[in-house]
Amino acid sequence: MVFSFTLSFCYILKYSYDAYCTKKESNLLDELSLDNVVPEEIPEAVMIEKTERMLKLEELRQQNSDIVAWIEIENTNINYPVLQGTDNNFYLNHNYEKKYTIYGSIFLDASYSWNPPSANLLIYGHHMKNGSMFQNLLKYKKKEFYEQHPTIRFTTINEDVYYEIIAVFESKIYNSSDKDVFKYYYFIDAANEDAYNDFVQNAKNASLYDTGKTAHYGEQLMTLSTCAYHTKNGRFAVVAKRINNESN
Repeated sequence: MVFSFTLSFCYILKYSYDAYCTKKESNLLDELSLDNVVPEEIPEAVMIEKTERMLKLEELRQQNSDIVAWIEIENTNINYPVLQGTDNNFYLNHNYEKKYTIYGSIFLDASYSWNPPSANLLIYGHHMKNGSMFQNLLKYKKKEFYEQHPTIRFTTINEDVYYEIIAVFESKIYNSSDKDVFKYYYFIDAANEDAYNDFVQNAKNASLYDTGKTAHYGEQLMTLSTCAYHTKNGRFAVVAKRINNESN
């Protein structure tokens, strides 16, 4: 009995500590100083003026080169580094410091190519009961929330841009034998224009409401995905496209 209580108490302490660390993680960029930043080399042909956020991301990458971006949806709890590992398992339960945590990280699908860039930034995050990680995505079930938060800020060392949301929908992980269903989680690169357009149209058809926005072949896409509990193996997804201006 005492042993069982001790295990439960230790689990509660670990869960609380992980929650604290995850909350602190969302403030990383604000706390970073630019005093010791050594900018990463960029070919002269593509020299750009870097924002403060881009420079801070460079400093953060000195701790872990798997940090490929920073994602933020203003006035929500979504404000985290984005990791990309060599598989889609490690960052399910490790943070940006590569320390084990049940909260995991926000992470980009390992299959995504940066050069040349794949068509769709497929990004995963846990749905945590305390509102952290990607739990706030489920608030997009309500159109009013979407209208107040229509864009996603995405920062890499090379760009600091926005994506506008074009569709939000409930889904699930289907069996391999299931046919004529929208397996959005397999779409990372488009084999051709038809494949791209099919994905966009399927996302729009599945959307819980009409955003009045769409995407056209050649425009960079982003899909945010988290667990949902409306059905077994449920998922909730938000699809967005890159917009050229760097402000809301």
